[in-house]
Amino acid sequence: MNSVIIHIYESPLYNCMKLHELIYLVVDDLELMRAVTVNQLRALGCEKIKTARNGAMALEILHSLKIDVVLCDWNMPVMSGLDLLKIVRADPRLVKLPFLMITAEAERQRIEEVIHAGVSGLLVKPYNAGNLRNRLEKVLSGPIRPMGIIAPGNRPVGPASAQANNRRATDTTLAPSRILVVDDYPVSLKLMEQMFKDEYQVITATEGLSALALCRADPMPDLLLMDVMMPGMDGFEVVRQLHLRPETAQIPVIFVTGSTDEETRLKGMELGAVDFVLKTSDPKALRAKVRNFIKYIDMRRQLQADFDAMMEATQVRDPPRHDIKGSLAGIVGMVQNLADDNSMAPRHVEKLRLVEKTAQQVMDMVNLSGELYKMETGNFKLKAVPVNIGEVLHNIVDMSRSAFFDKGLTIEVDTDTPVGTELPQAMGELSLCYSLFQNLIKNACEAAPPGTRVVVALRDESPLRIEISNSGVVPHELRERFFDKFSTSGKAGGSGIGTYSAQLLARAQHGSIRMATFDADNRTAITVTLPRHTFDPT
Repeated sequence: MNSVIIHIYESPLYNCMKLHELIYLVVDDLELMRAVTVNQLRALGCEKIKTARNGAMALEILHSLKIDVVLCDWNMPVMSGLDLLKIVRADPRLVKLPFLMITAEAERQRIEEVIHAGVSGLLVKPYNAGNLRNRLEKVLSGPIRPMGIIAPGNRPVGPASAQANNRRATDTTLAPSRILVVDDYPVSLKLMEQMFKDEYQVITATEGLSALALCRADPMPDLLLMDVMMPGMDGFEVVRQLHLRPETAQIPVIFVTGSTDEETRLKGMELGAVDFVLKTSDPKALRAKVRNFIKYIDMRRQLQADFDAMMEATQVRDPPRHDIKGSLAGIVGMVQNLADDNSMAPRHVEKLRLVEKTAQQVMDMVNLSGELYKMETGNFKLKAVPVNIGEVLHNIVDMSRSAFFDKGLTIEVDTDTPVGTELPQAMGELSLCYSLFQNLIKNACEAAPPGTRVVVALRDESPLRIEISNSGVVPHELRERFFDKFSTSGKAGGSGIGTYSAQLLARAQHGSIRMATFDADNRTAITVTLPRHTFDPT
């Protein structure tokens, strides 16, 4: 099967610099949109900003000036954002440059194309300073991805792969949209707040100046429901002020007013209001109008979430395996040299051999990352052989005792096989079994309180049953999604993919996995079943 080969480079320069210290290049053919992006950057405290109206002009700037980050529109004359990205990723001098694409593009195939061209991040229009800051922080803290060798059009995508992609895209739950309701009449204000508070996040203001301040704050409202006639600054003036700033000009406004005057309605629409609703009209009609606008807003927000999921999926399936393996190989070589030194004390040699074994096993896990992606997309083919599961468990427990020595844990393997009897074997793959149980035992040791026991029980049944138990219970909010991808209880450094990958590994070997929490006993147990190897005398 063809695959996309992507090398990933670390960018420590950007990891240690703050947003306001960087030099930005903003590329957009529309002057208004360039102004929006520049103003949003300035709102973040960034002042070192260059601009270009197309990709060709941007390329000239990149070849003549030092630029730290590119923020580029996609569709432009002369040279598009995608064409500029491809040139940047093909240039050895620019290959590590963070590149944020700003787009209203929604076609999945085109998005895949720009991801595989090496884009660092995608930002969906319209956006505000908060959206931009979050996207920049992601881009600057993540790895730099040059172009893939094989274009996405040459990469076969089967039904399982499509299902996995769709699952990733729809797993993200959007926060409720934010509606600002503005009215100087308290009764009307309360009625509208009550009307929408169950579906949306509602904030209120009783006069124009307060409304303007809330629109300029972060986060900005997604929709503005406003009366026209108010003391001081009326609704019309609020809209005029909003349109003076590119970053607030995009906020949709629905006027909700008691005036039936056609001239007033036309004036509001000319100023840029998206609709004009009478206060005396049916509340259901207002709800329907608001719901329609919010659907559009949520569609753009979901699009951003989908893009992030697609970027994340690409990074998960294209890890920097080569760089990690090179570093681990160096560690193994140094440890072997030390262990072979005759002047080393036997107890030190024993510990060095444990380090060597651990590094070798981590290298096996790095090699395994490609297999995990195949499992996720339904393309994995199991090559099952008998696996001495008892030896696997004992090796992992031995390493865990050293790793968690400071916690004072008692970590043990318990079997129901009589002494002197050979332990049962599982049918699977050795590297998959090691990774599966290494993940689960490590999680149990991390979760166990200091000075408690972690028990790994092997039961000679058909299928084989392995139970890993520890003191402590899984938080209630995590139990239902314990095996979900990126589900984590918030522990420092937790990625949330350990239990998810364990589930993949168990199922790929025709086994099962489940978690049970016993609140009364203050205990958690993970039970894994694997097919039992049956000896065939023939």
